[in-house]
Amino acid sequence: MAKKGNGIAKLLNFVAWLTGIIVSLAVGFAMVDKILVLPDYVGGVTVAVVAGWIVVITTLVSAILAITNYFQ
Repeated sequence: MAKKGNGIAKLLNFVAWLTGIIVSLAVGFAMVDKILVLPDYVGGVTVAVVAGWIVVITTLVSAILAITNYFQ
């Protein structure tokens, strides 16, 4: 069975996936470290830190699942 996509398409898909992972982790850790915060009327620093941890954890879990799915 032939695999979908040529080498260039696979490379671009990988680069896009990796870029998404890096950006998600950068934003998540910035929220955890209180560099990025939310306005007070939205919940302020506390909500930003919680949201940051949610972003970090879900990004790591999804990356692990994607890697394990690739090798199956």
